[in-house]
Amino acid sequence: MIKWGRGFVRRGIAAVLAGTMAAAAPAQACTNILLLAADGTPVYGRTLEYALETQSDVVVVPRNHEFIGTRPAKMAAPKWSSRYGFVGVMSFGQPFVSDGMNEKGLAGGALYFPGFAGYTPVDKADPSTALAPWEFLTWVLSNFATVAEVEAALDKAVIVDLPAPMVNFTLPFHFPIHDATGASIVIEPIDGKFKVYDNPLGVLTNSPTFDWHLTNVRNYVRISPVGAAALKIGSKSFEPFGQGSGLLGIPGDPTPPSRFIRALGYAASAKQVADGPQTVRLVEHIMNNFDIPIGFIDSAAKGGELEYTQWTSIADLRAKKYYIKGYRDQVLRTVDLMSFDLDAKGLQVAPFKLNLTPPPLEFNKS
Repeated sequence: MIKWGRGFVRRGIAAVLAGTMAAAAPAQACTNILLLAADGTPVYGRTLEYALETQSDVVVVPRNHEFIGTRPAKMAAPKWSSRYGFVGVMSFGQPFVSDGMNEKGLAGGALYFPGFAGYTPVDKADPSTALAPWEFLTWVLSNFATVAEVEAALDKAVIVDLPAPMVNFTLPFHFPIHDATGASIVIEPIDGKFKVYDNPLGVLTNSPTFDWHLTNVRNYVRISPVGAAALKIGSKSFEPFGQGSGLLGIPGDPTPPSRFIRALGYAASAKQVADGPQTVRLVEHIMNNFDIPIGFIDSAAKGGELEYTQWTSIADLRAKKYYIKGYRDQVLRTVDLMSFDLDAKGLQVAPFKLNLTPPPLEFNKS
């Protein structure tokens, strides 16, 4: 299924960029998956990689919160109010999120899409309705309850080619969107239009385009979690070493095509567990395999910074619980969105504080 549209979206605070465009250096290693529990609960997981500190905080945005977009001088800025409350990760103190989930269980992220994202020129779009790249996800989470609603609204939306203020270049993104029914799509802005794909795999990484990744899966059709049989040549038999021989050839490097195949392998083969809470832990184990430690990708050799996994988020789309952990503090923290007053007047922000000292185990005293 492919759809095209144009259109609308956005909210801003002048002069700074949103959580999603946070870093001034490229972020090429974001990974997204969706798993279903045996009871049908969808659980979404995602990593975020950047080469500069994103100054991330977790924010709960209530219903009826007014968003005001950022625009070049003397241009009208779009405005809208949130229909739904949502939780997500913002950066630099601005309520534009790079990842999040709303009260209806709609969730998604902004993943880097360099070399392929193409937006509408600012002067070709209605300034009262057009969105900057970092505002699109916030518009989605604040306005819609399901994947189908998002898709239906894209003909009223457009993303404009607007440099993010703190980095002075246009941030290229594509967007995995999931809902509480388990439906998933990928939205890719290309040549000023939206290309939308059904995503039954629930997996997304970065460039190239989603359809390219689907074609690339055909290079790995013999890979299996089941061990390979012994090879027999004449009277000689060659047994594989240990377990995992069916996975020989699965790519282990951090490039987006390789991560896509590896993420698909984990998502497709993971033993399904009973419910949302257990699937949250399963997704956490899977996402651990996509951590990039500082120094493994040495972009500094080309004059950049060292890219690494700054945080991992997980969302139970039925329970409306959002989880997050950071690079320097691997304890998974919980935000129960439905425990908040979503008709409150202001934002509620939790600074992403570090706890570098692991808590001690508690022993029973005999």
